[in-house]
Amino acid sequence: MERRRRKKHFGSWGVVLLLLLLPSLGWGADYGKYFEPLPEVAENPENPLNAAKVELGKFLFFEPRLSKSGFISCNSCHNIATGGVDNLPTSIGHKWQLGPRNAPTVLNAALHTTQFWDGRAKDVEEQAKGPILNPKEMAATEELVLSRINSIPQYVEMFKKAFPDETDPVTYDNVAKAIAAFERTLITPSRFDAYLKGDKKSLTRRERKGLRLFVKKGCVGCHNGVGVGGGSFQRFDYGTDMGRFEVTGKESDKKVFRVPTLRNIALTYPYFHDGSVWTLEEAVRIMGEKQLGVKLKDKEIGYIVAFLNSLTGELPEIVLPLLPPSTKDTPLPDVD
Repeated sequence: MERRRRKKHFGSWGVVLLLLLLPSLGWGADYGKYFEPLPEVAENPENPLNAAKVELGKFLFFEPRLSKSGFISCNSCHNIATGGVDNLPTSIGHKWQLGPRNAPTVLNAALHTTQFWDGRAKDVEEQAKGPILNPKEMAATEELVLSRINSIPQYVEMFKKAFPDETDPVTYDNVAKAIAAFERTLITPSRFDAYLKGDKKSLTRRERKGLRLFVKKGCVGCHNGVGVGGGSFQRFDYGTDMGRFEVTGKESDKKVFRVPTLRNIALTYPYFHDGSVWTLEEAVRIMGEKQLGVKLKDKEIGYIVAFLNSLTGELPEIVLPLLPPSTKDTPLPDVD
């Protein structure tokens, strides 16, 4: 009888002890004050989505004829098959020129408050206009782009369906709007989103420990919100790039960069604005030292990296487009 009483007494305290331990294991913690689950799409009232516009944008995203050489597409540097990046330190552009900065991922990018490392574009609609005309990237002109599109009847028809209220829908602004509309569907929900919505079993114990460290050490100060980053600017004294200073000319913006999203970070190596770091472990170590002033232990880095791997999401199903053929009126590729 006494033995049974003791057993029952120990069992009760065991339950209490377990309840006390749950928060330390990552269960029951309120991470909603730091993060938000991903939406289904990234809406923009100034560029409302419709199926025809998204489909046109997908065609244009994979369309190399938007470049002067007829060789480079948006997907060349923002490869959807490899995490929305090209996995190069800096991208290869027209005539094999190297860009000055690492290509950010296109996945979930429409949720950022600004675009490019220096924040010079306010949204993906504005961002989409830049690389096509940049002489080091796609090196085209507006006239060349519109001439090629207008020479292909299938594209002209697609623009009419995508922008039904416009008399002359084949414009450079609409090229960018269509590409942006497609990019606004590139949302990649992960196990972390399921966790934020209440499915506590979606993360392993190791990943939950990493999440707790991520918050405790201060990483969440910059990497927060729906993108786990992408919503603020921070000074990062690493390398010679002057960052946002090149846009604003303000002394206070020297070596200031837009904080990158950490969603799909395990896929988007190499890291930092110069693409100089190839492993996530090394990137976490450097960020701890330079941004937080802490020397993380190898075990702590391992836990944080485990959490970061849980941010790898699932892409919406994308069927590659069969691009329409050129006609006799389509301007030829120009590699000069």
